Amino acid sequence: MSVGASQALVQCALGWLSWSLLVGVLANRVPAGWLAGGHWFWRRPWRESSQGFEQRLAIRRWKGWLPDAGNALPQGVAKAAMVGRDRADLERLVLETKRAELVHLLLWPFWIVTSSWLAPAGVLLNLLFACGFNLPCIWIQRYNRLRLIRLLELRP
Repeated sequence: MSVGASQALVQCALGWLSWSLLVGVLANRVPAGWLAGGHWFWRRPWRESSQGFEQRLAIRRWKGWLPDAGNALPQGVAKAAMVGRDRADLERLVLETKRAELVHLLLWPFWIVTSSWLAPAGVLLNLLFACGFNLPCIWIQRYNRLRLIRLLELRP
């Protein structure tokens, strides 16, 4: 690996790490009220169902392989640690799936920033990394939220 390629790799790694930390810290400060509300950001123009995620993505087969980094930063919450099953706990978990989805939606576009110092091939690699790292996480959060909402609808 050439010196220039090594330097670009270090810049990308530091850039992704810095952006991830910044987004994570800011996401932990998003008010629960904004996450809970019917904000346009959370609406989809298409119908989503947990069965759709299961059928099209076989999400149940691989979702357990991805780590939960919700508690990687101060004030963060690991979704697996939220073991309560009463209504309040389930509603909080729905909010945390939204927070995690927001994090990954905001992380994804960092690949565009890499175009300021990388050749097109490097930018393409960063795009592939961004998609491979963030899309599965977004899908898992949406899938889990749909299942939780259905469970909440069945509870009194």
